[in-house]
Amino acid sequence: MDILERMRAGELIKLDDPDYHIVQEQIDWAFTKTVELNKLPFDRALIREKAGELLGTTIDETTTLCLPFYTDWGKFVSIGKNVFINMGCTFMDRGGITIEDKALIGPKVNLITENHPEDPELRRYVYAKPIHIKKGAWIGASATILPGVTVGENAIVAAGAVVTKDVPDNTVVGGVPAKIIKTISK
Repeated sequence: MDILERMRAGELIKLDDPDYHIVQEQIDWAFTKTVELNKLPFDRALIREKAGELLGTTIDETTTLCLPFYTDWGKFVSIGKNVFINMGCTFMDRGGITIEDKALIGPKVNLITENHPEDPELRRYVYAKPIHIKKGAWIGASATILPGVTVGENAIVAAGAVVTKDVPDNTVVGGVPAKIIKTISK
């Protein structure tokens, strides 16, 4: 497997890997494109188009992305229809981020697919695991979703929560680390 396949598979990526330059080039490209994106005038269609180029996907016309927006990678994001992504969000997507239809992403939400090993000798290296936000989920302001987490259908993540484990469908979670607060009744 090449370094990108190994990264998507969750393997530890070391800075001294002979192919690390591929990772660094993509990071540099994403930072450049992110700066360009965040300088755009307010024009929903133009923002969707340029964000789509950065993220390597088509963003449906029913989806709104507010600026500023930040990513360290781009290319490993999938966004459904009728999604709302508020301002100031950060998507660290080396592990992949999937956002299904009708999801709401509050301001300053962090979707972080990357992490570092606990071992101090390896701590500068990175591994990644995907994040999946299911249909109708609502991620509250300044919440952080950590690597490998799935937020269930119609679930709510309270503002400021740090989500370290999967969130079941139709539940509300909050706190640090996030815990189930209640079940949503329809």
